Amino acid sequence: MYIHIGGDISVLAEDIIGVFDIERTSVNKSVNSYLGALQKQGRIRYASYEMPKSFVVTKNAVYITGVSALTIKKRFQAASPR
Repeated sequence: MYIHIGGDISVLAEDIIGVFDIERTSVNKSVNSYLGALQKQGRIRYASYEMPKSFVVTKNAVYITGVSALTIKKRFQAASPR
């Protein structure tokens, strides 16, 4: 099942490792170091160029998106088998 994470981007639900709120996590030095390292490696993708609200960690890339972590979580739960 695919999860829409913003813009024209959808990712396989099974490829999602985590979804994080940017405002809450960007104050953490290790998170900033992690994102900076991925940026240098070219593994950061932008799902949209709106004000970033969350980032989605997948097996191959990290997506910065204007969709809130809560909204992505709800989409993930709706797509999951019950």
